[in-house]
Amino acid sequence: MATTPTPTTAKTSAPPPRSVLRDPVFLRLWAGTTASGLATWALPFVLGLAVLHRDLGAAGLGLVLAARTAGFLAAVAVGGVLADRHSRRAVVLWSALAAAAAVPLLAAGLGRSLVLMTAAAALAGAGQGACRPAFQALTAETVEPGRRQQANAAMTMAIRGSTLAGPALTALLAAFLDVPALLLGIGLLWLVAALVPGQGGGGGATAAAEESAAEPAPRAGFRTEFLEGIREARRHPWFLAGLAALVAVIALGYSATSVALPLISRDRYGTEWVLAAAMTAYTVGALGGALAIARWRPRSPGWAALAGLAAYGLAPLSLMLPVHPVVVVAAYAVAGIGIELFNVPWFTATQREVAPDKLARVSSLDFLVSYGLAPVGLALIAPAIDAFGVTAVLGACAAACFLVPAAAALVPTARHFGRPGTATTD
Repeated sequence: MATTPTPTTAKTSAPPPRSVLRDPVFLRLWAGTTASGLATWALPFVLGLAVLHRDLGAAGLGLVLAARTAGFLAAVAVGGVLADRHSRRAVVLWSALAAAAAVPLLAAGLGRSLVLMTAAAALAGAGQGACRPAFQALTAETVEPGRRQQANAAMTMAIRGSTLAGPALTALLAAFLDVPALLLGIGLLWLVAALVPGQGGGGGATAAAEESAAEPAPRAGFRTEFLEGIREARRHPWFLAGLAALVAVIALGYSATSVALPLISRDRYGTEWVLAAAMTAYTVGALGGALAIARWRPRSPGWAALAGLAAYGLAPLSLMLPVHPVVVVAAYAVAGIGIELFNVPWFTATQREVAPDKLARVSSLDFLVSYGLAPVGLALIAPAIDAFGVTAVLGACAAACFLVPAAAALVPTARHFGRPGTATTD
């Protein structure tokens, strides 16, 4: 009688985890992210239409876009600290509302005041920048660890889809609406991003957050909290190595191809078709990569991710060789697949390994460094091409895309983007 075995039906009858796409809270967050992505990618296109309509000059367009980038970089670090200090949902709300408020000011200044447009663009960029780390941390709060890779894949598919749908939808609407009306539509998208996402606090809620709520303590200054985020990032060798590889690919590879692809499309192939087809193939490839990595769990996720990142080197390599244009388009498609094979595990590992109360600050450091150095690369590539020739510059940048991720793979903990065994829980 005493040896009757313990029933085990409770272990075997547990249902499989429900898809994150059936979670209403996550879907609201996804909808907000999609709206912010559409607004982000549509704005430069609408401002380009303003140039065509002679409401804005080319120099003014450059100034407005530069102000938006400056606002983004200034706010992304602040947003990271605020999202760790306060409710992530509140940071998303107020930063998206700031971006929404900036758009009518852009419309009001159009053709009247370049100063007003520049200030409004900086405010819009600041709203966008403050949103990014808050959205990243809110995903970890909303989704439990076992479904985060799928959630991050859905998020990045929303962003990549926006790069295709944003300009295309804007071009369609431009047949019926003028530029000020299109700008107001972008403001409505930012209102969706502000109001639709729900409060987090699901699987990602932490004991540390609960303790801080129960026993409030005086907050350190902004600088101190930002430095805490840097110290947290330094605790993870895989993060620093991956960030260095990402910077090399963006600041060198992506910058070189951004400058060289239009030139080579015109001078070597004599058509703009190669430029359009390559950029479209890159985005479509990225969508396919995100879809694949939503379910694929490689045994060495860090190495697989860095290999995907290194695949971007195929893009500058294809441009430096006298190949058929189809080869260039195929290289860009593979590069797009690879970039998402890196991005999704990278975001998932950051959400898993970084201390939850410092997650937004570390995410803001990621965005700040990678986005912040991209303009530097763009500024240096053109003079380098003039000095050394396009083939030499593309060859050097392709080598950097291959070699820096390979070196990052040698760093301890890079193989799994964390301690061995932790990646299998995602």
